[in-house]
Amino acid sequence: MKSDVEELMPRLLPVEKCETGEVDLSGPPRNPQEYLRQVQLEASLCPDVVVAQIDPKKLKKKPTVNVSLIGCQAAPDGFSPSFRWQQQQVSNFSEIRQSVNKHRLHWKAQALDDNVIMPKSDDEEGWKKFCLGENVYHSATPPPIDSNDPGLDYVKVGFPPFLSIVSRLNQASVSTVLEYLINWFQEKEFVPQLGRWLYALLACLEKPLLPEAHSLIRQLARRCSEVRANLQNKEDETLSALNLMICLVARYFEQNDLADKD
Repeated sequence: MKSDVEELMPRLLPVEKCETGEVDLSGPPRNPQEYLRQVQLEASLCPDVVVAQIDPKKLKKKPTVNVSLIGCQAAPDGFSPSFRWQQQQVSNFSEIRQSVNKHRLHWKAQALDDNVIMPKSDDEEGWKKFCLGENVYHSATPPPIDSNDPGLDYVKVGFPPFLSIVSRLNQASVSTVLEYLINWFQEKEFVPQLGRWLYALLACLEKPLLPEAHSLIRQLARRCSEVRANLQNKEDETLSALNLMICLVARYFEQNDLADKD
C-alpha cells in the first residue's frame, strides 16, 4: 500500500531516508530538513484504512426538519395599507439604509455617553432591557414617555437606536439583537420602543440575507399580522407601525408571499 501511495503521490521535495529512532517528534523541528522528516514519519504511522465508529442507534431515527411555510394573516377590512403607501415606505427605507451605510464609520467613531453601556452579545435579557427599558421589560403596560423631558432616564424607558449605537453592531450582532426582540414580541404587545429598534436593525441588515436573518424577518412579519388581526379599531396607534414592519419584510426584503395585497 505504501508503495502504491508513493506512485500516486510522487515526492516533490527530496528527503533523505532515516531510521525511525533518529527523528524526535516530541519537540519542534530545528531546521527544514528535520521538519520534512517529522512529516514523513507521522505519515508513515497513519493506518492505511480508517473506520469511523458510528453508533447505529443514532441512525434509526430520521432527522426532522421543520420548515414554516405559513404566510401572514389577512388584515381585517380597511386595516391594510395601499400599494402606493407601501411603495413610499420602501423608498424612504432604502434612502435611510443608504445614509446609514454611508455614515457608519463616522458614527462608529463617536464616543458614547457615560450612561450608555451596551450589553454583551450573548446577554439576551440585558439587550431587552437596554432597548425597551426596564419599565416595559417588567410591565405589560408601558408608561407614557416625554421625549422633551431633560431628566429622561434611558435605563427606565429604553435607549433609542442612536446611530452611534447601532453602527457598532456587526451583522452577527444585528441578527442576534433582532432575534432577542422578536422573541420578546412573541409573547408581548407592540410598543413604540420595539418599533424603533426593529426599524433600525432592519436598516442595518445587509442583503443578501443569511438564512437565520431570513427566518427571523418572516417570523416578525407573521407576528405583526397576528397582532394586527386582533386590533379592534382602525385608529389604533400601533396599526401603522405593524403595517410598516410587514411592508418592509415583504416588499423591501422580497418576501412577496407575505405582502398585503392592494
